Amino acid sequence: MTCDMKPVLAALSSAPVVPVLTVADVNHAAPLAQALYRGGIKFVEVTLRTAAALDVIKEMKAAQPELVVGAGTILTPADLEATLKAGSEFSVSPGATPKLAAAMLESGVPAFPGIATASEALERMEEGFEVVKFFPAESIGGASALKSLVAPLQNLKVMPTGGVSPKNMTTYLSIPNVVAVGGGWLVSSAAMESGDWDSITAIAKEALEIANK
Repeated sequence: MTCDMKPVLAALSSAPVVPVLTVADVNHAAPLAQALYRGGIKFVEVTLRTAAALDVIKEMKAAQPELVVGAGTILTPADLEATLKAGSEFSVSPGATPKLAAAMLESGVPAFPGIATASEALERMEEGFEVVKFFPAESIGGASALKSLVAPLQNLKVMPTGGVSPKNMTTYLSIPNVVAVGGGWLVSSAAMESGDWDSITAIAKEALEIANK
């Protein structure tokens, strides 16, 4: 099974910044979803790094139905199955084994398997993936490495994540293959703990203004 990525790519083109969220308290999910959506964010990735992650996915979607809520840090087919049951609308992994790649394709939802090398990129393309995650972007050479990597891979779309910030995001987004950037800087644990949702909205707006210049 393959998934039509055109709607995803169209939505990302207008809001090419995807917050990568690690949320430990499910009570933060609803106000966080609303704050990010007010800031213009259309996609969020909830990482499976906390015990609350699956409930956070459910609560964010319930609180802000227009927001596309996906799951990240998917390591196994079992992780994928759990996130889909929770209502995840897209899947992101740091890398992909053949079993995980097959499960992501069979899931029928948009998937962004992680790659760091040309061989991994070719494997994912051969399997049928249209978009991959370049991770951990800054640690493996940053935008210059990504630009060289995708130069011969004209049909591959990429979302770099890992060390992306307001300072370097435009460099990544200037690469034709890049459809969006993922970043954890938009939402801090301190802002969530203090309930400073207005600052999260402001940071989201600023990020999109930078991205869309």
